[in-house]
Amino acid sequence: MRDLFIKDWGWKLLSVILAADIWWTVHKIVDPTNTDAAAVGNTFTYDNLPVTVVSATADVHEFRVNPAAVKVTVRGPAGVMKNFKIGDVHAVVEFAETNLTRNVELPVEIVAPANVTITSVDPPRALVIAPPAPEKKP
Repeated sequence: MRDLFIKDWGWKLLSVILAADIWWTVHKIVDPTNTDAAAVGNTFTYDNLPVTVVSATADVHEFRVNPAAVKVTVRGPAGVMKNFKIGDVHAVVEFAETNLTRNVELPVEIVAPANVTITSVDPPRALVIAPPAPEKKP
């Protein structure tokens, strides 16, 4: 009877640990209401986030955007959102070189850190206003 508990005790201990690990994994998958509070996440809203015009090929420092700011709501894990700063999220409008001489309405893109989800952008589009063309001298 003593050999039943003592013989191969290392393998028996490993089997119990693996069985508990499998049970815990299945329990977490089957019962999604049993989540950590950190995984649920927090929401943060920027009421007046400035919109910046960017272009890879053109000089856009004279271009203007209307509206100049947007309202953005982001969501992320509590651990990430706890250390969130105002400069972590940026609103940009990407301007192509083909649109240099005319006003054009483009989507507002939000740049945010990893593990942060953009839940809303208001308004979702912005009008990029091109500077007046320089007058040609005769």
